[in-house]
Amino acid sequence: MEEQIEPLNRVFLELGPFTIYWYGVIIGLGVLFGYIIASREAVRRGMPKDTFADLLLFAIPIAIISARAYYVIFRWEQFADNPVDVFKIWEGGIAIHGALIGAVLTGYWFAKRHNLSFWQLTDVAAPSILLGQAIGRWGNFMNQEVYGAEVTREFLEGLFLPEFIINQMYIGGTYYHPAFLYESIWNLIGVILLLSLRRFNLRQGEIFFTYVIWYSVGRFFIEGIRLDYLLVGGLKTAQIISVILVIGAIAMLIYRRITPNTPRYHDPALPEPEKKRKKKKKK
Repeated sequence: MEEQIEPLNRVFLELGPFTIYWYGVIIGLGVLFGYIIASREAVRRGMPKDTFADLLLFAIPIAIISARAYYVIFRWEQFADNPVDVFKIWEGGIAIHGALIGAVLTGYWFAKRHNLSFWQLTDVAAPSILLGQAIGRWGNFMNQEVYGAEVTREFLEGLFLPEFIINQMYIGGTYYHPAFLYESIWNLIGVILLLSLRRFNLRQGEIFFTYVIWYSVGRFFIEGIRLDYLLVGGLKTAQIISVILVIGAIAMLIYRRITPNTPRYHDPALPEPEKKRKKKKKK
């Protein structure tokens, strides 16, 4: 006889005709905690106090749109018969790689517009982005997304997981690997690594590229066991993107290492024209 285990309630709060889902609440918490950490570090680095508050006004909506667009493009067969479902983001279905593309492009535009160093901006943001991803995976958990291959209940109990996680991994009559949890833990370890790197006066951009490598390596292997994934040409999209990102990040690390006079992370956050004027004065 099949076990009867009810999944956790996906609804956080109902206010009349409005329904607030745990998925959105948890992602919102990830953004909030990431914002707090990034804002404090931005002030330490000499950036304007409201830098990340202003940046998020543009980055959040663009990242959500690009994350959903990325997912829909690779899962169009899911929406072809009912295009209106494209807008039902609360039901899940956003891709972090799509969000990152939108966020990075927005950050580049923002840095140019406000005469800030783009690489220093990404370095400050990197630990916060990874923290947001670590927290956000629990939104997937509430939606019973991001799970791996079939396992037994005994296997999950052997991982010393709390009962609510084990029960939530019971999907359609089968227990699955909690891939969301593996990635969340990997990301949290990465946050500690990136925060530790701030103590060293690395070249600007190196913390961000370390983030790209760390996340991509973990995502590549975790994606290998996932059953809910996006495909392109019969290959897992996230694994292809992860390999490209690792190669690209390593190439950029080498390039910035061999480029003379590359600004350092602990350098004052001065706009480039002002830095040049200061150098002339020293001469």
